Amino acid sequence: MKNSILIFGTLTAATALLAGGCSRSTKPAGGGAAPVLVATAFTTNVPVQIDPPPVGHVMAYSTVTIRPQIGGILQEVHFKEGQEVKQGDLLFTIDPRPMQAVLTHDQAQLENATAQFNRDQKLLEAKIESQDQFDTSKASQDALAATVQSDELNLSFTEIHSPIDGVAGALQFDQGNVVKAPDDTLVTLNQIHPIYVQFGVPEQFLPQIRQEMREHSLKVSASFENMNVPTPEGELTFIDNTVDTSTGMIQLKATFPNGNNALWPGQFVTLVLTLSELTNIVVVPSQAVQTGQNGQFIYVVKPDQTVDERPVTTGITYEGLTVIETGLKAGETVVTDGQLRLSPGAAVSIKSANTSTSQP
Repeated sequence: MKNSILIFGTLTAATALLAGGCSRSTKPAGGGAAPVLVATAFTTNVPVQIDPPPVGHVMAYSTVTIRPQIGGILQEVHFKEGQEVKQGDLLFTIDPRPMQAVLTHDQAQLENATAQFNRDQKLLEAKIESQDQFDTSKASQDALAATVQSDELNLSFTEIHSPIDGVAGALQFDQGNVVKAPDDTLVTLNQIHPIYVQFGVPEQFLPQIRQEMREHSLKVSASFENMNVPTPEGELTFIDNTVDTSTGMIQLKATFPNGNNALWPGQFVTLVLTLSELTNIVVVPSQAVQTGQNGQFIYVVKPDQTVDERPVTTGITYEGLTVIETGLKAGETVVTDGQLRLSPGAAVSIKSANTSTSQP
């Protein structure tokens, strides 16, 4: 297990930690027992997470730029800047009178063409009119019918409705302005329920991420400066198809429900990506782990109040706790302060958190 991965999680077993005090650099006078602080090794379940925590930026789940499909005078704006809108809400009304006039004119033309087509059809049946004349009449009616349909569509374009649930941005044209289709941007909508957070991790984590993602969903939590809401929780939903060759990073996206609007497009957040969970792992305070010529070791307090120098294999660490993979069992007492005075077999006395020692 690599030391570059951190662990997070709620510790589920009680620990007898005695904090405080500082170690001396000399043995106590008279060769008496060395005062030490101790803690009890215990087991717990802890999640395995990416270290260091990646920084990501928040992105709208979808962004829609609202542009007019027909030109005209912007007759009415039906929302306020920054307002949340629902799919189907009326956003803008473009003056419909020119389109209504065109539609009325073309409908009258269609009625006349339809009447002429009906007369020509009877004449054809009576063999008074030629097939060519009848076909011309039918083509004229069909063309005008298509024109009316186009006019009706253009008239519908005078009302612009929201295509998504989202938050309206800054209004680009006020009521009364003439807008052109399709060049002018009226407003941009950002969908924030749900919302994306994009971030990168070193490519060395890619195999493990892909493997874990095939087996179960990967939890992601976000935090940011001055956060005063519950921690946003999401799920990893996207792995990019290419590693950035210039940085060695792979881009990922997590999707957050964002029901309380805690995350906002453009915001930078610190993310915790949980890969898996270690179960029944022995942990001790990190200060108990010492490094010697032969590797890492821990001083273990025996029942006779002497210490044993125990070589250990350590795993991941987080917030002052280190996973012990081999060399130690849950329930054993380990020295967390005062190791400089100790050697294998040395006698110790356990001091409390309130005990103060004078400096030499």
